Amino acid sequence: MLLPYLISWLVLLVLLGISVLSAYLPLGGFHPLANFGIAVIQAAIVFAIFMRLRDPPAIKWVFAGAGFFWLLFLFGIGVIDYLTRAGFPAG
Repeated sequence: MLLPYLISWLVLLVLLGISVLSAYLPLGGFHPLANFGIAVIQAAIVFAIFMRLRDPPAIKWVFAGAGFFWLLFLFGIGVIDYLTRAGFPAG
């Protein structure tokens, strides 16, 4: 029972190392895309293994989706705040 948690933790550490390594590689315009891809994989591992979203009941997916919706909502109003401020971006 402990083995899936240990394996996922090690995979998360490897992905963390890849993310740190990619910060020093000259990837150009692909740098944000690579880091976003790594972050999506890490989030999927955390959701599936540590939050146990792969197991029944499916109501957990409803609450996880609602939390993700509100997270996107908060990021959205934060972006709108910065985009509508006077003098932003400075230049």
